[in-house]
Amino acid sequence: MSILDAILLGVVQGATEFLPVSSSGHLIIARNLFGITTEGGLAFDASLHLATLAAIVVYFYPDLKKLALTTYAWLRRQKTDPSSLLLVKAILIGSIPAVIAGFLFGGIIEVVFRSPFSVAGGLLIGSVIMLFAEYSKHEHEKPEAVSLPHALIIGFFQALALIPGMSRSGMTISGGMLLGLTREEAARFAFLLAVPVVLGAGGMKFLGLITDGGGAVTILPLLLGCVVAFASGLAAVWGLMKLVRTTSLLPFVIYRIVLGAALLLFFI
Repeated sequence: MSILDAILLGVVQGATEFLPVSSSGHLIIARNLFGITTEGGLAFDASLHLATLAAIVVYFYPDLKKLALTTYAWLRRQKTDPSSLLLVKAILIGSIPAVIAGFLFGGIIEVVFRSPFSVAGGLLIGSVIMLFAEYSKHEHEKPEAVSLPHALIIGFFQALALIPGMSRSGMTISGGMLLGLTREEAARFAFLLAVPVVLGAGGMKFLGLITDGGGAVTILPLLLGCVVAFASGLAAVWGLMKLVRTTSLLPFVIYRIVLGAALLLFFI
């Protein structure tokens, strides 16, 4: 993999990991359009996932620090803040569907849904879900805490993102909005919920990297890909959190529909 290829994939991964447009789908598209080899892909993908996780940690550091301290106190059976403890439990419960779905169907999805055609389908189907969430918001919508049953439901939405084209942030934000959360609160929970899943995905791939002996990716492209993935990921998180305060998901829906239609025309 060349340095330019690594930088391109790093930008694509970092920017689209958190925007509701599907990072896995865009990586498949980029590799197909530019003929980028997947040699050493295990090492590269593992590193990019961990780099984008670092972007979430930096942006949400105060929240994550508070949640970590709450978890520590909870495990030691010490007094904790009820709202923080509820959020910890919500994140744990919300992660269950994606973990189970990944364990049961991850291998099948990697084989069956890796074509630009399947990405186009994911983009279009996900757009329908996002549109429905945007235009069927509850009148009593308010930034209340995520309940445990709602966290589990949002977790099922997150599990849909295992299919390239669906988008983790797009599905979890939509799930939260359908349950009455504001767009901003749904986005915040979506990013916090992504931490254990991204950590798990990156950790599993990194474990595969170690047992595989390092793959075929050289150090310099790997480092550059991680740097640009972190920087673009941080910018994407900051931009989306700012955008959802005042803007609907409609611009992303339009982009997804146009891209999905273009893929169908180009690859069929």
